Order: sequence, then C-alpha cells, then structure tokens
Amino acid sequence: MQKRRQFRADKNSITEIVEFIEQSLNEFGIKRKAYLKALLIVEEASGSLIEHYHSEPEEDKTDPDRQFLVALKNVFGNVTIELSTRGREYPLARNIESASLDTLYEEEDHVQDSIRNVLLKSLTEDLEYRHLNGVNYIRMTIVRSRKAFLYRTIGAMIAAIILGLAFSAYVPEETNAFLNELLLVRVKTMYMNALKMVVAPVVFFSIVSCIVQFSDLSSLGRIGGKIIGLYLFTTVLAVFTGVGVFAAFAPANVAQTVKDISDASSITSQTMEVSIPDTIVGIIPSDIISPFQKSNMLQLIFIAVLCGISTGLLGRYSQHLTELFHACNDLFLKITSLIIKFMPIAVFCSIMSMVMTMGIGMIISLLGIFGLFILGLLAMMAVYCLLMVVLARLNPIPFVRKYMPFMIQVFAMASSNASIPVNMDACEKKLGVSKKIYSLSIPLGATLNMDGTCIYLAIFALGLAGTYGVEVSQGAMLSMVISIIVLSIGAPGIPGSGLICLSVLLTQLGVPVEAVGLIMGIDSLCGMFRCMSNCLGDVAVTAIVAKSEGVLDMKKYARME
Repeated sequence: MQKRRQFRADKNSITEIVEFIEQSLNEFGIKRKAYLKALLIVEEASGSLIEHYHSEPEEDKTDPDRQFLVALKNVFGNVTIELSTRGREYPLARNIESASLDTLYEEEDHVQDSIRNVLLKSLTEDLEYRHLNGVNYIRMTIVRSRKAFLYRTIGAMIAAIILGLAFSAYVPEETNAFLNELLLVRVKTMYMNALKMVVAPVVFFSIVSCIVQFSDLSSLGRIGGKIIGLYLFTTVLAVFTGVGVFAAFAPANVAQTVKDISDASSITSQTMEVSIPDTIVGIIPSDIISPFQKSNMLQLIFIAVLCGISTGLLGRYSQHLTELFHACNDLFLKITSLIIKFMPIAVFCSIMSMVMTMGIGMIISLLGIFGLFILGLLAMMAVYCLLMVVLARLNPIPFVRKYMPFMIQVFAMASSNASIPVNMDACEKKLGVSKKIYSLSIPLGATLNMDGTCIYLAIFALGLAGTYGVEVSQGAMLSMVISIIVLSIGAPGIPGSGLICLSVLLTQLGVPVEAVGLIMGIDSLCGMFRCMSNCLGDVAVTAIVAKSEGVLDMKKYARME
C-alpha cells in the first residue's frame, strides 16, 4: 500500500503535511506508539528540510513554487515515510551528530533548530538521508515488521518449488544440471559458508559472555545441570517417540515404487564411530586453534566454559575482559544478522536445487515413510508442549505462535549450528527469556539436542530394515536406541550428518548399506525438518529452564502479537 501527495515547500505546509500523515497512518492501522513517534519525526524532519530550503541563497531559489513530496509505504508490515524536495545538499547527519542540550545556551538565535536536531538525534536509528540528482531525501522507518522477512522467505520457497517442478518437467536434464552446478549450488554454498564462518565465534563468545555474568559458580552449575539434564531427557523421549510412531503406523515397503537405487558409496564411505569414551576424551582439544577451524562444538564449549570461569578469577583485569567478551559477542551477532538478511536468496536456490534434482517422481514414491517421519516430528512437538505444561506450568500456545516464523528460517538453514543466532533472537525478543539462560542453553542445544535426528534415525532405520526383510529383535532394538542417543549427541549440527549416522545404524542392524541410496534423494528435505525440530526443542528447553529460574518475562511471553 502506498500514498503520495505534494505540498508547497513553505512553513505553512507543515500542518497540512502532518494532517496527511496522520490520516494515512490511521488508514494503515498503525499502533498508537508508532503513530505518535511518526508524527513527531515528520513534524521535525519536514520543518528541518523546509528550513534548509529557505536558508539557501536567493540565486538558488529558481522555483518559487518548489514542491515538497511526501510518500508513505506499507510493505509486508514495514511502514516508511519519505520526504523529498529539490535543493542543495543538506548536512542533516552533521547537524544531528553535533546536536546537544548545551547548544541551546550557546546558540540562542537558533534555539528552535537546536531543539529539532536534539529530537532527531534521539530518533537517528529510524532516519536515513541521501542527496541524489539535486534532490534531498529523508526516509523514516516507522514500523519494522518481522513478518516482512517471513513473507519474503515463504515467497522464495513457493517460487523455488514452482520453478523447480517446471524446470524438472520441461527443461532438459543436462540444462538443469548445468544451472544447478553453475548457480544454485554455488549461491547456497556461499551463504552456508558465510554462516559457518561466524558459528564458532558466536558459540564461543556467547557462552563466555553468559558465564562471566555468574558471580556464584554454584548457580552456573545448577542452571547448566538443568539444561543438560533436560536435553538428555528429551533425546530419550524423541527416540521412543520415533519407535512408537513407527510401531503404530508402520508403512508398506518404502522401496516398492523406487526403480533406481542411487549409489550410496559416497555416503557410506564416511564413518562415524559410536564410542562414548572417545566422545568424552575428544571434548578436550590438544590446541586452542583447531576447535575454531573445525567448528568442533564440544571443544568450543569446553574452552568457552574454561575462559568464562577463569575471567571471573582474574581480579582487576576481570572487568576489562568481560567488556571485551560482551563487545565481541555483540559484534558477531550483528555480523550474523547481516548475513541472515540474504536468507530468502539462499532459500530460493536451496529449495529449487533440491526439487530440480529430485523430481516429482522420487517425492511421490517416498511419501509413505516421509509422511511417517513428519508425523513423528508432530508427535515430538506435542511432547514439548506437554513438558512446558507439566514442568514449567507454561501455556504452550504463545510459544508455538511466536516461534512459528523462526521455524521457517531454521527450516531453510538445515543447520542447528547456523540457527543459533536466530534462536537467540527468538528467545530474547519474542519469548522474554533472559540472556543469562539462552546464551548458554542455545549453543549447548545445537550440539547436544538432536531430537529431530533421533526420530529420523529411528523411523528410517526400522523402515529400511523392514524393506530388506531384516527382523529387529528386542535386544537389537535396545542396542539401536542406545546407539541413536550416542549418535545424535556426537553428530555435528550441519547438513548431511543425519545420512552418515543412518548408514552407521543400518550396518549395526545388519541392513545392507545400499539401503541408504533409497532415501538419499530426500535426505536434504528431511534435514530441513530435522533442523526445525531440533531448534524447536532447544528453544522449548530454554523457556522451561528460564521459567524454573524465575527469569522468564511472563508479560512478553504471554503477549500475543
């Protein structure tokens, strides 16, 4: 929605401009707080711009009826107002930067200008100025809507699915492969590399910044114990949920309509040892650099905890290091937020690549077991809601409604580690969770909590065992459950790790490794759903722990938006 109107560039028009803005914002349905802020900004900014025009030399005022253009836009909930008029470049930024209350006494002849600049300085985050082709533009952001980003992401997904199916059906396979390798895969890879670049520092500085807040190590141990205990508990529940859903709704032979079995050698050639002692020993790195280079989450967490505790014991240097860690944490979170703004482009390339390479035939042939997997994830969502009610006495409805837009984002990322900043943002801005809790819980969850992966492994392992006629005894079932728990904890939170874990599990059950080829085509899609479930569990556990510690803002949590 857009509204535009022209006014004469003189002081008498300011009242008309404000009235036009007021009427337009009422039609947009803007909330009172944003509405009042908009009127204040417009009155001061338009007055400042018109005052600048009248301060120009007389020889520059060639147009006595110079027009002052006002334009309002409402795009996906983002409301902006733009003021523009021709004239010399206006030093708005310099005037605002130098504005202070002291100038009210130093420049008695320009008190009104000083007051105006002080007011605009307090709203500088919402202002943007540019001078282009002899025209001064002041752009003001009145409302920033998260839904705008959500709509762009969903739109990218829908467009990618439609174009992917169209290309798969009507464009030669060679052309699709060329387009996929030349453009789609490369854009997706660049975006994921950018996210992976900041994952290690985000995890490290987030945990260190969290730990240095604790003056009492016993409270840190208590909160950390709650978080890890709940993550392990939900992991066990996820495994039994997956097994239970399969037992109740066991599908027919998932491979009966699949004609071509893909080559699984590229996946099964990679191995992942199921060893609890090795996992524990591997937590402590041999050097401090390699965990950052390899994004080894367990080792990063160990180093971060060690640094956080040590910082509190340094005495007079402690405060300086604490400020440094907080500054670095804010820096890398800001870098991540800038990268995430390009997500709709990466989503489009990722989804279109997947649909083009899979084709509609493969999707239809595997709908049975894939549908069972989705049912398992829905059951796990119900488990999270039940845990929130039982353990924290929280109404899960606001939680689900507020986290739903973030689920779309983490779905597209398909990486628990890359989703850490998104989940932190959801905890702080939407759910009212204290930074003291989420800055520790979310990075831990990205490493330890893989509930979606547990359901995936249980359902697909049992499904493929049935496909190849392998009977799973009670002893083998118990061994499988234990292996899934260990594999889920040891698996890296990156795309593709689930398929490697599945190949290990199938070998343990005595299922031919070629079985992996049956689902290789849809694993990338499954990975997106796994990540979404994993992140949902991370945030649910974080909210439960925050409530138990009394640091959950219940007003923000319960507020419906």
